[in-house]
Amino acid sequence: MKTSPLIAALLLAAGLAQAQAQTFRVGLAEDPDVLDPTLARTFVGRLVFSALCDKLFEVDEKLNIVPQLASKHSWSADNKALTITLRPGVTFHDGEKLDAAAVKFNIERHKTMPGSNRRGELAPVTSVDVVDPMTVRLNLNAPFSPLLAALTDRAGMMVSPKAATAAGDKFGQKPVCSGPYKFVERVAQDRIVLERYDGYWNKGAVNFARLTYTPITDATVRLANLKSGQLDFIERVASSDIEKLKTDKRFKTASITEIGYQGITINLAKSDRAKQNPLGSNAKVREAFELALDRQGLAQVVMDNEATVGNQWVAPNNPYYAKNVPMPKRDVAKARALLKEAGIPNPSFTLVAPTTSDAQRLALVVQAMTRDAGFDVKIQAAEFATSLAMADKGDFEAYVLAWSGRPDPDGNVFSFHGCKQPLNYTGYCDAETDRLLTLARTQPTQSERKKTYEQIAQRVINERGVIYLYHRNWLWAYNAKLSGVREIPDGLLRVTGLKMAP
Repeated sequence: MKTSPLIAALLLAAGLAQAQAQTFRVGLAEDPDVLDPTLARTFVGRLVFSALCDKLFEVDEKLNIVPQLASKHSWSADNKALTITLRPGVTFHDGEKLDAAAVKFNIERHKTMPGSNRRGELAPVTSVDVVDPMTVRLNLNAPFSPLLAALTDRAGMMVSPKAATAAGDKFGQKPVCSGPYKFVERVAQDRIVLERYDGYWNKGAVNFARLTYTPITDATVRLANLKSGQLDFIERVASSDIEKLKTDKRFKTASITEIGYQGITINLAKSDRAKQNPLGSNAKVREAFELALDRQGLAQVVMDNEATVGNQWVAPNNPYYAKNVPMPKRDVAKARALLKEAGIPNPSFTLVAPTTSDAQRLALVVQAMTRDAGFDVKIQAAEFATSLAMADKGDFEAYVLAWSGRPDPDGNVFSFHGCKQPLNYTGYCDAETDRLLTLARTQPTQSERKKTYEQIAQRVINERGVIYLYHRNWLWAYNAKLSGVREIPDGLLRVTGLKMAP
């Protein structure tokens, strides 16, 4: 029997609607950098990795560390060896098995691959032993308190040794991991497409056939796409839009205090531009710059008070906050006096700011505030990945940089302030600070570590290589039919368990 054109059209439309319903569409605030856990460093990259690459361990809503690819772990009596038993039945997206040899390969790749951004996180790991096919032991040169926390992020992500060996430094163009979704395609600045991996160990929790991630730097445009039905979920909603969204029954919102920070990174010694820059070359100018800033005013204007002000790499309510280095109040008169003492009453420098709405707004408010003290701040907008490349090369004077944060304070400070560490964009290097950073990693108790971080804060914060401003709230908006959204302080959307009602 021949199908009529009308029925055929209706069947096609129904099929398209069903296919669309099986695709979960996420709007990102930026385009991620390379999709290789060893080389990657962007927050939006971590959002994509949360669907693509499982980790040895995970964090829950209270930042407790729980197993993911691991099934259990134990420490040696001297805390210098971590033994991990792996979850059985896990395979990579190419069908290869996840076993102890694969973990050994990944840890060694993180430590030795040229350009690795994981080597600082795993520096104390001296060797990896395959105890048996499903048990691996990480040997350390000293006790290392942050190790489990590091393994809840990219240092703990496992990629297929077979695929990584074959692809070399091109692996990030077509990554092969062991997460709930596998890589399909990427079009720069346009989309990243993932497809459900049918061999996933927890496939019962995977309810969408496909995921698409679309980078849209303008928060207004991102929201418009959600409202029009082109997206199901958007991250980093403009704070000015949250209250209105709460009254719209079509959507749900989330506000989660981050474990990271928003700050301004200053080129102290990263390149010759530091010497040409009065902000980088003169400590009094940096102090004056900080005193010209009103943190609470910044949080109010830039974030509509959806942030907690602070002057350190952890928020004031964090147990590791150093109370011996309190947050300074705005003092324009003192700022002007310091500039006069420095012989630079009207310092001029360029502030690089990513093209995201929040970063641009922050740069403009900083420009206006510091003008009162005599500063002439020029703003240079740069696409986020481009701005990171500039930071790497030291091709900047000051840089608006947000850090998404880590559960352990070491993840917020070591790689940024340790000598020659991969995220040390300031170029700051001090032997005593290095010693203290290493000491904090080896101490077993929170009280011991807190005392050490107080000493680190005294040295680092007064140097002002990074001027910490506030700790944002992760602001999400999504289709009200979506269930299973977990609000975890690292700001990453977990895609397992998500489900869309008809």
